[in-house]
Amino acid sequence: MAAIAISAAHPILVTRVNHKLSSPNSIDFTNRAFLPVSISLKPLRAVLSSSAVSTEELAAGTGNNSLTLRELCQGHVPEHVLRRMEETGYVLPTDIQREALPVLFSSRDCILHAQTGSGKTLTYLLLIFSLVNAQRSAVQAVIVVPTRELGMQVTKVARVLAAKPLDTDLEHKLCTVMALLDGGMLRRHKSWLKAEPPTIVVATMGSLCQLIEKHIFKLESVQVLVIDEICGKKMKHQTLLSLIQSDAPESGIIFVAEQSEKSKKAGNAPSSTLLVDFLSNSYKGSSDVLLLEEDMNFNSRAASLLEVRQGGGYLLVSTDIAARGIDLPETTHVYNFDLPRSAVDYLHRAGRTGRKPFSDEKCTVTSIITSEELFVLQRYENELKFKSEELTLQTQC
Repeated sequence: MAAIAISAAHPILVTRVNHKLSSPNSIDFTNRAFLPVSISLKPLRAVLSSSAVSTEELAAGTGNNSLTLRELCQGHVPEHVLRRMEETGYVLPTDIQREALPVLFSSRDCILHAQTGSGKTLTYLLLIFSLVNAQRSAVQAVIVVPTRELGMQVTKVARVLAAKPLDTDLEHKLCTVMALLDGGMLRRHKSWLKAEPPTIVVATMGSLCQLIEKHIFKLESVQVLVIDEICGKKMKHQTLLSLIQSDAPESGIIFVAEQSEKSKKAGNAPSSTLLVDFLSNSYKGSSDVLLLEEDMNFNSRAASLLEVRQGGGYLLVSTDIAARGIDLPETTHVYNFDLPRSAVDYLHRAGRTGRKPFSDEKCTVTSIITSEELFVLQRYENELKFKSEELTLQTQC
């Protein structure tokens, strides 16, 4: 079975504001000096293989600059799919398609890592259509996606490619595509899977697991497994670690979002716990990594605060419980690992720094976000009348 892992490679945006407290209840964002963070993290090549890919093979892939998509896929992808591809407007390959397709067609397990909009979805769909047999009544390809929205997008492209070309009479059976993106519709999916199994299934992890646990869906006939968008949290973890290592803060607070009720019911670990585990294993500095959140019992919360107030360096991973009513004057760095819910919450988080009386030490507020979250931070900037410096980091998964 061929396996493909897709890395979204959204650039992680790091925005930073330096400030000093001008009064006990306000932050002076106007007299700020930006402190650039010097970090250079190189992205992966577009294709990595679990079985070694030689430099000659990679060079061969990048050397196909003059080939069209049809020429790259000829002999691998069925003619009617190639025609649908061209009818839809896909004629010239993108960089990742030019580099990845020759390796994928050689039956390698691969990781595709490239920017959003670079053509990763079409790349792995072309591989799927090269391997599946529409005449066989069985699920032969599974694409696992993190969200319903992405699943709908992938399903749409797959169905467009699987459709009959214009002005063509095809007598043989075409590939069918099923979207398993809503747990509430599993009864209908169960009937479909039993009556006429689709060739390709696009599923969120939750829906897929439900069907497998109920023995409705089996993986024995699957030829291709695609895991789409695997790197978001890991990229943010690595970016945070790089920033901490560069800043070397004596004392800092890392704010994370509270876990949703849906996530709790699903049995997922909260992001705060995951982040503490990551830093405990990866951070090599002298500061203690501590946790503070709402769900902790009183004694545990009191113990964390006591450690913080006893002096010495600390990195406190906390939900917004630490944003109000807790005075930690030694804090010089605040990291927004997750953005707050409002501009007021942003202000309260930022107010945890610069509280040490008569201190000339510069204090920083750093937000780590994806490009899709940029508009939220810009809204907070407009409301609070400040402007942060934007640093774009490419992190390695």
